[in-house]
Amino acid sequence: MIARVWHGRIRSEDTDAYVRYIESTGLRDYRACHGNRGALMFVRPHGDEAEVFTISLWDSIDDIKAFAGDDISKARYYPEDHRYLLEFEERVRHFDAFGETDKLIANS
Repeated sequence: MIARVWHGRIRSEDTDAYVRYIESTGLRDYRACHGNRGALMFVRPHGDEAEVFTISLWDSIDDIKAFAGDDISKARYYPEDHRYLLEFEERVRHFDAFGETDKLIANS
């Protein structure tokens, strides 16, 4: 299993709206792809800003390519991201992932 990890920063005041936005775009798109085992979003407020991570779990590199394209390390953005994001990181990271996902997926 492979974890795809993206990082961003938003204004703390936008947290609720951004979570709803990502639920209806990125997380929904991850979950709809063949080979996706689940997707989560983590938000950590810190003063006027909040740090955001999305982590999606995949069966294979080919499944990630179907979502992200041939350059799987390139970040994928959505049309309204400019309303929320304070920066646009160009790259995501991938990790070999180990452990159980059935409880994660049942609650996603």
